[in-house]
Amino acid sequence: VQLQASGGGLVQAGGSLRLSCAASGRTFITYGLGWFRQAPGKERELVAAINYNAAMTNYADAVKGRFTISRDNTKNTAYLRMNSLKPEDTAVYYCAASNSARMLTAQGAYRYWGQGTQVTVSS
Repeated sequence: VQLQASGGGLVQAGGSLRLSCAASGRTFITYGLGWFRQAPGKERELVAAINYNAAMTNYADAVKGRFTISRDNTKNTAYLRMNSLKPEDTAVYYCAASNSARMLTAQGAYRYWGQGTQVTVSS
C-alpha cells in the first residue's frame, strides 16, 4: 500500500484545513487508518484513528471536538478535517494504514506510512 498525504499549509489560528490521504491498492477497505503528527523536538503522536467502515473513531484529547477523521472507501481516500486550529497544532502530519480492519491507536500497529504534509498555524 502506498499512501500520499496532501492538504497541509499555512493557516491563521482559528482557521481550518482538510488533509487528504490517497491510497493505492484494491484492499483499502480492509485497512484501519490513522493520522499522526510530529512537531519539532517532539515525538510522533496519534491524532485520530478510524476502523475499516468508519463505524469507530478515536481522537487525541488535544483535538477532540475540533478534528474529524473520515474515509471514503469508494475513493481509497481518508481525510482529516481540522477546525479551530491552534499554533500548537503545528506539525508534520502523517497518514498511516494497518493490516487490521480495526481502529488501532498504537503506532507500532501501523505498517504503511505516507510521506507527511506540513501544517503551520500562525498566531
